[in-house]
Amino acid sequence: MPEQPFEPDRAIAGTGAGGAMDLATSEAETLEKTPGGPDGTGPQERPRSLWSDAWRDLRRNPVFIISALVILFLIVISLWPSLIASGNPLKCNLAKAQEGSQPGHPFGYDGQGCDVYTRTVYGTRTSVTVGVLATLGVAILGSALGGLAGFFGGVWDSILSRLTDIFFAIPVVLGGLVLLSVVTSNTVWPVIGFMVLLGWPQISRIARGSVITAKQNDYVQAARALGASNSRLLLRHITPNAVAPVIVVATIALGTYISLEATLSYLGVGLKPPTVSWGIDISSASAYIRNAPHMLLWPAGALAITVLAFIMLGDAVRDALDPKLR
Repeated sequence: MPEQPFEPDRAIAGTGAGGAMDLATSEAETLEKTPGGPDGTGPQERPRSLWSDAWRDLRRNPVFIISALVILFLIVISLWPSLIASGNPLKCNLAKAQEGSQPGHPFGYDGQGCDVYTRTVYGTRTSVTVGVLATLGVAILGSALGGLAGFFGGVWDSILSRLTDIFFAIPVVLGGLVLLSVVTSNTVWPVIGFMVLLGWPQISRIARGSVITAKQNDYVQAARALGASNSRLLLRHITPNAVAPVIVVATIALGTYISLEATLSYLGVGLKPPTVSWGIDISSASAYIRNAPHMLLWPAGALAITVLAFIMLGDAVRDALDPKLR
């Protein structure tokens, strides 16, 4: 029998592997010629990051929209309270003490004859200021200490863990009664400093755990193998991927700090007159709750709405930043 001439194309086509290779080659050529994605419908969409996905989910969440609008309104009136309250919160008339609603004074008067509406509006500035500054201080201090301890570990991690346990063992209200009772300042700074002093351990523990989890990922190990310094690893690779839990907890804690300020002011160790505060007004109105309940109703209602708005915002942010909840 005469020998057939050797044909490479026929030899490859006769095997399953050759068919697969031809198919893969044709598909690769098709993808190269297609201007869009694999389906040829258009430009291929870039993969979204965690933050872009979170923002997309937040925009569709009615809880986030409502709470954000309430918080935006609170921030505006805390910066410019005269937009909706033209009176002076410190101007009082004893002749109108404990009187109810009147034209131009919808919330009535308190025990000293001060306009409850004006004091409630101006009290927003104090509560929002204390809550925001205390949250920033707690987040910065706690994240720095917890992140460094989680990244380096060793003896510093052990010292921070024991120090955190000590602060966790101090009751917040009792600590405020002891520490703030010796302070005579009428400003908000002693209260903010106390909240930062006792609030950083919670954020620190969360930041520590998040950094320990993030530094074990493959991209961090690859950057370390390529010679990246510790500062670059922390700032460029670990912090952006470990900050989400800190943001969630800090957002929820902001409402807690506003409530804590009102509690300490109610007990007489927080803010002091002539500072306008919801906690001070609630404390003053508690003695007249039977005869003039409106004195207590409005500042307490404003406090409850503010705290609820920040807690709702924190819950919405948590749902958006936690991939396990999707």
